[in-house]
Amino acid sequence: MERLTILGSAYAIPNMNQDNSHLLVETSKRIILIDCGNSPVVKLAKAEIAINSVTDLIITHFHADHVASLPLLLMDMWLEKRTDPLRIYGLEFTLEHIRMLMDVFDWQKWEPMFPVEFIRLSDTAETSLISDDQLKILSMPVKHLVPNVGLRMEFPARRCTAVYTSDTEPCDNIIKLARGADILMQETSGRAKGHTSATQAGELAAEAGVKRLIMIHYDSTIPEERLLADAVKSFNGRIDLARDWMVLLD
Repeated sequence: MERLTILGSAYAIPNMNQDNSHLLVETSKRIILIDCGNSPVVKLAKAEIAINSVTDLIITHFHADHVASLPLLLMDMWLEKRTDPLRIYGLEFTLEHIRMLMDVFDWQKWEPMFPVEFIRLSDTAETSLISDDQLKILSMPVKHLVPNVGLRMEFPARRCTAVYTSDTEPCDNIIKLARGADILMQETSGRAKGHTSATQAGELAAEAGVKRLIMIHYDSTIPEERLLADAVKSFNGRIDLARDWMVLLD
């Protein structure tokens, strides 16, 4: 069993129908959260997943809409008497700031505290995070306002590859990550430093040769028809806007 679900699809300002962007990856061996903005605890409960079944947490970068609920998630795991280790992946900048954030809550004094393993990702090259017969995840640095990574997720048995760029402006590493992928989840906050417009998302999808473009982390105040029209200028594959609870692999 492999499943990839978009739990949240909004940009930095969520709305009644959209939480901040974060993903859920499930296999028979792992339950993986990608980012932790709006509290994922409620989303996991709705998905009938116990929070202490989460094995891995990948934080793409240290901005509030991607990390703000981490203290609550860890506290809730502790209150649920977790004993298994939790692996948290991130760039050194990200992990350092996560430790600082958690220190505000004196988390080292929570007793008994379950083990937390911090796994550093390279800020200059490709890093293999997870590799087994069901799932392979690798990261590469992308171009945002703070150090950030995009992720390539390969599901060998399903012959499917999905890429999540997180927040980034167009850069060579997006093309490297997404080359030939089935799905590209490209942030589409708008043309600005550290971000990408719908037009640019279409251009990236076309250059990378992906089959399907899903625009995520987009500004919901922009009419959907305009976002889709801008992306289709350069990309003639399937284009969708991300929605909360959108299942991409099941």
